[in-house]
Amino acid sequence: MTFVREYLAEVRKIAEGLDTGEIERAVAILADTRQRGGRLFILGVGGSAANASHAVNDFRKITGMEAYAPTDNVAELTARTNDHGWATVFEAWLAGSRLRAEDTLLVFSVGGGNLEKNVSPNLVKALEYARHIGSSIVGIVGRDGGFTAQVADACVLIPTVNARHVTPHAEAFQGTVWHLFVSHPALKQMETNRESVR
Repeated sequence: MTFVREYLAEVRKIAEGLDTGEIERAVAILADTRQRGGRLFILGVGGSAANASHAVNDFRKITGMEAYAPTDNVAELTARTNDHGWATVFEAWLAGSRLRAEDTLLVFSVGGGNLEKNVSPNLVKALEYARHIGSSIVGIVGRDGGFTAQVADACVLIPTVNARHVTPHAEAFQGTVWHLFVSHPALKQMETNRESVR
């Protein structure tokens, strides 16, 4: 089998292995967040940060939710990193945004965060802060889901079908799943432009 066929076969296997019940739970939490006037904060690092920025656009434009990603403000992010360290940047940003119990965190991550292994400690600190505040937590994560999977109210785990391709599949399927979220009838309010042009 060629690499291309093998990779695409992995994509099909992952799509078939997604937990649809967990996806529905996540959609229900997001719909409830919007209904109660809560805001959506989308967190990610690296490629997941780029996904967070794209997702903010989709949630704001397609679902009518107030949504933000702290990584969209590189000046604040780097100032906080420089002055106080990387591990606390998201927690401090959420505190500055006056995170409330009505709000929801949506975490995009390959590993989900793990303090013991020093993997995405900034996500772990942000999740601990959100739990303290009483905010809802939704995750789209790979591997075993890490700390995100442990504390989330709904967590979509991207199945590992090839250990050599965990990161590309996890980051690609973040896009698949959040696009599913914003297309879901429980959340979608605005027709996307290309589909509305006949």
